[in-house]
Amino acid sequence: MKKFFGEFKKFITRGNVLDMAVGVIVGGAFTGIVNGLSNNVLKPIINWLLSLVLGKEGLSGAITMLSPSYVDGVLDLASSIYIDWGAFISSIINFLLIAFVLFVIVKTMNSINEGIKERNKELKELYSKEMLELRKQGKSRKEIKKILRDRKVELENQKKREAEEAKKNAPPTTDELLTQILEELKKSNNK
Repeated sequence: MKKFFGEFKKFITRGNVLDMAVGVIVGGAFTGIVNGLSNNVLKPIINWLLSLVLGKEGLSGAITMLSPSYVDGVLDLASSIYIDWGAFISSIINFLLIAFVLFVIVKTMNSINEGIKERNKELKELYSKEMLELRKQGKSRKEIKKILRDRKVELENQKKREAEEAKKNAPPTTDELLTQILEELKKSNNK
C-alpha cells in the first residue's frame, strides 16, 4: 500500500507530457463524476465534521471578509469582497480525486502494455525454438506454419480462459459499483 501511494505521489509531481495529456482528456470526462462525489458526498461529510469541531457552518461558512457590503443591514455577498476558503478546499479535493483516478488508469494501462510486451517476447522465443525443433524433425515450411498457428490459437484460448477466470475473481468495476449503488438507492426510496 505504501508503494502504491509512493507511485501516486511520483505520478502527481512529475511533468510527463503524455501523462498530462491523458490527465486533461480523462480529467475532462471525469469532472462531472468527481464534482458530484466532492459536492454531494465529501463536502457534506467535511461540513458535518467541521460543524462538530468548530460549531460553524463548515466549508460554506469558511470565508474571510475583506470588504463587506451591506444592503438594508444584511450582508450582501454579491457585492462584498471576500476569500472563499470552502470553494478553495473543494477545488483541492476535486483535483486530488481526478489525479488519483488518472493515476489508477495510467497504472493499469502501463501494466497491460508490459504484459502484452512480455507475452509477445515469450511467444517469439517459443516460436523460434519450436521452429528449429520442427525443422530438425524434417517438417516443411507449410507444416511448421500450420503447427505454429494451431499452437498460437491454443495459447490465445488459454489466455482468454485465464482472463475470464481473473475477471470473475476481480473486484467490481466502477460501472458495476455505480449500478449497485443506484439499485440500493432505489430500494431505500421505495421503502
